[in-house]
Amino acid sequence: MFKRCLSHLLMLTLIFTTIGVISVSAKSKAEKEAERTAKVKAGVAKLGVGKEARVALKLRDKTKLSGYVSQAGEDSFVVTEAKTGAVTTVAYTEVTQAQGKNLSTGAAIAIGIGIGAGVTILVVFLIVASLD
Repeated sequence: MFKRCLSHLLMLTLIFTTIGVISVSAKSKAEKEAERTAKVKAGVAKLGVGKEARVALKLRDKTKLSGYVSQAGEDSFVVTEAKTGAVTTVAYTEVTQAQGKNLSTGAAIAIGIGIGAGVTILVVFLIVASLD
């Protein structure tokens, strides 16, 4: 009796797990595109505008584009290539993959503090080791 109940419980668990996986992964193509567009838009907004806001993009037509964000609008943004100065307007919906190459001020400060603390600990350790 115990084995029978256990097998029924296992069977029900597998069925409900399968139904849950199917319902979670059933996003429409339009929903996925809207999420990707929102993510790219938020990423460009986070990077900012200017020569420090470097970006590398892959577009829907399989082209690659790199440079810095010189302007950002509601529906598109402008990428200027650093070497040639060529300007390209890119719609957020055209981007399939984007990589930003800009450290925020807080990240740069945190890295500097981490390096300073590491050097200080190393010096203290060497001083204590030389006293022994």
